[in-house]
Formats: sequence, structure tokens, C-alpha cells
Amino acid sequence: MQVPKGENCQVDMESKAGDVFGAEDARLTGTTGATGILAKLGLPKGFSANVAKEWLDRRRVSIRPWASFADQRKFSKPRNFGEMCQRVVKNVDTYNSNYTFIFLGLILYCIISSPMLLIALAVFVGAFYIIHLKSLESKLVILGKELTVPHQMSLAGGISLPVFWLAGAGAAVFWVLGATLFVIGSHAAFRELENSEMEELLMESV
Repeated sequence: MQVPKGENCQVDMESKAGDVFGAEDARLTGTTGATGILAKLGLPKGFSANVAKEWLDRRRVSIRPWASFADQRKFSKPRNFGEMCQRVVKNVDTYNSNYTFIFLGLILYCIISSPMLLIALAVFVGAFYIIHLKSLESKLVILGKELTVPHQMSLAGGISLPVFWLAGAGAAVFWVLGATLFVIGSHAAFRELENSEMEELLMESV
């Protein structure tokens, strides 16, 4: 077997290298959308758009009809504190997916209604992206420890912290939590239980 020499050898090596990198690119780009981007960034498999999509799909399947959820005829004042606690426990279990989407909707509303918060999130994402690209080029070591993905996110959060402070992120978080507790708590306390749930409570008491 003769080994190619000179110019032919260089051409063959370049073509082989091209084949290797082409195959690698094809493997990475075989994933679609955000998953492909995350794969190229080298993020953990659990940190993918598919995980979030599957979680949202499960929540969407288990969601109760919104017409029944907001039916005003099903609301009444609880007779005593014990009945209110029973309603809260059962309704949170029954409408947990509805409550989850209400929580997500309040977060989205808070972000959209605050341009500074959008800028702060953009700064955080940009800082994390730059730090992660630098870690792919060469290992980032601080105090003798290599920066993992959670460490990189923490560093990006520290860099963008002044912008979040200027945007009033703390007040936004408390607003979201307060609005969520008020909306969900009020619904869970005043929404009457279904007949099947009432029968189940009576059987448990017996």
C-alpha cells in the first residue's frame, strides 16, 4: 500500500478532516430548534427545551376546563375555618395545573410590563452565553475550581445583578408572589368542592 506524498497527502488529509467535522455538524444539527442550540453549547442533556416542552404538555393535558374553573355559581363563602382548609387542600390538588399557568401568566405579564426587567434578563442571558463560550475555548478556573454550568450561571447573575437592582427585580418577585397567593388562595378558598370530592371527604371522616 503506497502512502500519498506531497500535495496529494495534504488534499487527502483536508478532505478527511472535512468529513469528520461535517459528520459532527450533521450529528449536532440533527436536533431541531432550541435543543440543537443547547447541544452545540455543550449544556447538560437535562437542560433542554424538550424537558420544558414535555413538562408543559403534561400540565396542559391535566388542566381542568377554564369555564368550570371560573364558574361563578360554584363560589361561596366557607361556613367555617375547617371547611375553608378542606377546600384549599382539595382545590389545589384538583386545579394545580390551572394554578401553574396562572403563575406563569403573572410572571410573563410582569416581565412584559417592565422594559428594564427585559433588559436585565437580556444582560443575564448575554453574560452567561459569553462566559460559556469562553469556558469552551479554555477551562475557566477560579480559586482552583473549574467553573461548571451552575457556577457560570451564578457568575452571570452576579454580573447582571446591578441591572436587576435598577429594574426593581426584587419588587417584581414580591409582586408576582403576592398576586399568585391572592389569586390562587382566593379561588381555592371560595371554590366549592365537587360532589365526588365531598363524598370522598365524608368517607374519609367515617
